[in-house]
This record gives sequence, C-alpha cells and structure tokens, in this order.
Amino acid sequence: MQVVPKKVRMTIVKNEKNELISTRIIARWRICVDCRKLNQATRKDQFSLIFNDLMLERAARHSFFCYLDGYSGFFQIPIHPSNQENMTFTGPYATFAYQRMPLVLCKAPTTFIIFFEYVENIMEMFMDDFSVYGATFDSCLENLIKVLLRCKKLNLVLNYKKIHFMIQGGSWSWAC
Repeated sequence: MQVVPKKVRMTIVKNEKNELISTRIIARWRICVDCRKLNQATRKDQFSLIFNDLMLERAARHSFFCYLDGYSGFFQIPIHPSNQENMTFTGPYATFAYQRMPLVLCKAPTTFIIFFEYVENIMEMFMDDFSVYGATFDSCLENLIKVLLRCKKLNLVLNYKKIHFMIQGGSWSWAC
C-alpha cells in the first residue's frame, strides 16, 4: 500500500529569493494498493476492454457527441460485504477493508456492464468515461436522456467538471 499525491494543479509562488516559480499544489492524496496476487486468483470476465479503433470507427458515423465522466470512477460501486474480506489490507497500525471498488481490480471495468445494451448503439465507453452520440442533435439528446436516466436509477454520479454536451465533430483524446 502506498499513498501518492492525486492529480494536482500548478500555480506560481515566490521562493526564498523572491523569484516567481511554478509549483504543484497537492489537494488530495490517493491510496495505491498492489492487487496483482488477487487479480491472478480472480476468474476473468468474458467482457474485455474494447479496441479504441473500433470505438472511433463506430463514432465516426455520428455528428453530435456528449462526453460524460464517472465521478471517482469505479469507487462509486459498492463491494458486496461477503467479498470485502478479499479487499482487506493491513497497514502498520490498522486493517483496512475496501467497501467500494478500486480501479486496480481486473474486474472493475466490467462493472459498467450496466450500459451493455447502449454500447455500440448510442454510446461508447472506456473505463469510466462515456461518449453518447447521435447523427442529429435530437437523436443525440434522446440518447443522452436514456444514459442520464440510467445513471440516476443506479445512483451513478458524474463529474460535472468533465462533462461536455452537444459537441459537433468531437475530440476523442480521452479514448486514446
């Protein structure tokens, strides 16, 4: 188990010589856990991550896009109490059990199977990033409503800072 700084922003501050320098502001910390042994012992899913070129090919047929990002990714998904012992780690002063799914588990990406019937039809997914699309503004809006209603039904929170609505053409940098 390691504690590392989470993505940070840059700012300009004065150093002891009164010079302006750029520095990183660490706002939050992230716990990283080595789950390789657990992942080796885990039965693999039949659903793997899709190839980016296939996603791009399907999306190229559409004109309007909405980009959604799951807030804290897989950490919104609760781990069943009977499985929490598999995600228990011992530190120097205490024992910690994950109650929510960390990204490091090999089965974490497949938990978004909740959108299975929408993928390849009205949206594409990569990990916890979603791209909803449509050939017209109205069709994209209808598809977006379907996806947002599913998010609401399952209490899936989206990161409002990373959401973009009704983009024409689109930027697929998140998928590459």
